[in-house]
Amino acid sequence: MPSTLASIKNKLDAHLGQEMTVVAQAGRKKVTERTGILRETFPAVFVVDYDKTQSAVETVSYSYTDVLTANIELSFGEAE
Repeated sequence: MPSTLASIKNKLDAHLGQEMTVVAQAGRKKVTERTGILRETFPAVFVVDYDKTQSAVETVSYSYTDVLTANIELSFGEAE
């Protein structure tokens, strides 16, 4: 993944509207993996709409810092 917040945002801008997988740290040894659509990017956060069957929460925002610090991992389609 890119190494600066601006480059992370630029990369995500190129994938707007695409299906993506988000792998997030949910605790000490717990990891959650969900599939959703990248809806929007803002200066500090991006928004993902999740499939209602996978999660009770439909829309979640993450900061680019989460990606930079590896608290979450993102993948689009087959390969990045």
